[in-house]
Amino acid sequence: MPKLWNETIEEHRRAVRDAVLETTAELVATQGLRGVTMSRIAEESGIGRATLYKYFPDVESILEAWHQRQIADHLSELAALSESAGTTGERLEVVLEAYAFIQQQRHGHGGELSALLHRGGHVAHAEQHLRDFLRDLLNEGVEAGEIRSDVSPDELVGYCLHALAGAGGLTSKAAAKRLVTVTLAGLRPQD
Repeated sequence: MPKLWNETIEEHRRAVRDAVLETTAELVATQGLRGVTMSRIAEESGIGRATLYKYFPDVESILEAWHQRQIADHLSELAALSESAGTTGERLEVVLEAYAFIQQQRHGHGGELSALLHRGGHVAHAEQHLRDFLRDLLNEGVEAGEIRSDVSPDELVGYCLHALAGAGGLTSKAAAKRLVTVTLAGLRPQD
């Protein structure tokens, strides 16, 4: 088959998959996990049920694919911020602030949905990736004298992630920014 034909088919598959993922996320947000069925997803996505089953065997697999995409997008955003211009301290602040906002947004993943979304190995892999690039950024900050050197970067990564998990319970961006400010204060070298 011609290359153009293959690209067109692949683009169509991506569009169908994206529509299914977005529709499912919207339905879960409005109807709750138990209110979402494959029939409803197909109807709301504008595709046939048979087509939907060619892409996904069940609602759980759709939600897992959606969650994997969300995590990948978040990691890409954080990695890009960590490589932006500025001092290590400035880049770290931007990354931690973005992470706090992500935590704030995921606050809606409560109970049954959270248990479903976070049981896969993709979450552990993503967290390790996040820990690795934060550790690299912190190491860079230690070398620049902007980050304390009396605590290992691995421990500081844990400190940052645990402290900023608290942003999930905050109701405003201003509160999340204050939490980041307090977290950063704990990273600075002690006089």
